[in-house]
Amino acid sequence: MNLLITGGAGFIGSNFIRHILNKYPGYKIINLDKLTYAGNLSNLRDIENNPRYGFVRGDICDRKLVNFLVSKRPDAILNFAAETHVDRSILAPQDFIKTDILGTHTLLEAAKKYRTDIFIQISTDEVYGSILNGSFVEESPLRPNSPYSASKAGADLMVRAYQKTFAVPTLITRSSNNFGPFQYPEKLIPLFITNLLEDKKVPVYGDGEQVRDWVYVLDNCSGIDYVLHNGQIGEIYNISGNTEKTNLDITKIILTHLGKNESYIEYVKDRPGHDRRYSLSFDKLYNLGWRPRYDFSEAMVKTIQWYKENPDWWQKIKSGEYLEYYREQYGK
Repeated sequence: MNLLITGGAGFIGSNFIRHILNKYPGYKIINLDKLTYAGNLSNLRDIENNPRYGFVRGDICDRKLVNFLVSKRPDAILNFAAETHVDRSILAPQDFIKTDILGTHTLLEAAKKYRTDIFIQISTDEVYGSILNGSFVEESPLRPNSPYSASKAGADLMVRAYQKTFAVPTLITRSSNNFGPFQYPEKLIPLFITNLLEDKKVPVYGDGEQVRDWVYVLDNCSGIDYVLHNGQIGEIYNISGNTEKTNLDITKIILTHLGKNESYIEYVKDRPGHDRRYSLSFDKLYNLGWRPRYDFSEAMVKTIQWYKENPDWWQKIKSGEYLEYYREQYGK
């Protein structure tokens, strides 16, 4: 199988590429990535010379380039490309609208034109909004509360429309909060780990009692893989680690593992529109046969250890050094 993966230099995309190449010796991958601030080719350094892997630097909004790549008839397109950070979406919503909605539309137009066999949209539980009791299912209404989640919801609806109107064979996966190696250190877990490794305080929004459902990134990758090979066209599948923790719980777990006390917590003003609780039911995918493999505590230990063992990776990011390198290599 030949796959076109967009946004493959990012956190989840790079882990997925490695997962596929390791699991399927006959599969080939083309990775299309714009290399924005969160796209980092260092995430794929170990497989960059693999003969079954190729990289193309480009924007999913570039219709000519997207049409060229899709005209090569990949068996499937998996769209990981997105602007994803809620805080950044509050500051610059237009960037999220462009990439998440217009970029997805460009890919769908190409998939329609060249009759791609499978189009998978990688989405998020945040499109459902906040839920105080129970868990979201795939049929739950979309009630996004941030520009980021609204842009992802818009993309999901466009994917649905192209399946219903033009018979583009689409699938959507929506995962809970991912964590693991190669996650850009603006997100909660890698930010807190690296701050503490630098003996800095960690900023906790509000009272820290916001609840998130956490899934180890390799479990999300295996879930997406399972949907690719077993999902029913036109369907949506939630992917969850079935582990709910408050942000304060996560903070204290990391503090304990790194031998720090609660004096390292700095409570800061809550961000606008902060969702109180996310919770996903993955019964639909479970009934299809998929199971998460990683215990949360085990995965957290693995994650903390990875950041401890790879300071060169995250120190370059936090210092801004890698941004200067990519500007020199690829331009702005």
